Amino acid sequence: MGTRWQQSDRPRGRDYDARWQQLAASGANVHGEADLIEELLRRTGGARVLDAGCGTGRVAIELAARGYSVVGVDADPGMLEAARAKAPALRWVEADLVDADRHLHETFDVVALPGNVMIFLARGTEEAVVAALARLLAPGGLVVAGFQLAPGRLTLQRYDEIAAAAGLTLTDRWSTWDRAPYDGGDYAVSVHRLT
Repeated sequence: MGTRWQQSDRPRGRDYDARWQQLAASGANVHGEADLIEELLRRTGGARVLDAGCGTGRVAIELAARGYSVVGVDADPGMLEAARAKAPALRWVEADLVDADRHLHETFDVVALPGNVMIFLARGTEEAVVAALARLLAPGGLVVAGFQLAPGRLTLQRYDEIAAAAGLTLTDRWSTWDRAPYDGGDYAVSVHRLT
């Protein structure tokens, strides 16, 4: 099927990682996603994370370094190759998120979708993807997704409808991964709980 990410000309592998390395070198915190996910895991007592759309593994590798059990899944083999090179001991699964539950036979306390994953899915698959990921959640598990909001893209209202159809209830929404209040801007981080 192919995702919008796979059809884009965005940097891959080492080129993708170079941006994050430059940000880290400038003193920027490049682990805001991991910080928030860790806080949510502490709140709920969870320890198992699925990094859905993991790319080169930046978030998964950081969470594993903090002691969490992490699996990364991505449809882009080039991104996964870079992830495997950096952290060969972690489990990396090549699969489209639309049927991730067919490739993973375990449950997770948090399914994380950082990096604009939701807007890079193949058009029209958003509902199937969220449903597949919800089936991978342990009871009370969380889906955490951050993505840009722009005309012609997935809206928060539609995302909440998709989440509700998958049995998920909105618990928190921020404008950044460091939990700045959501004020209607062009980026949102949403947390939905399996009900």
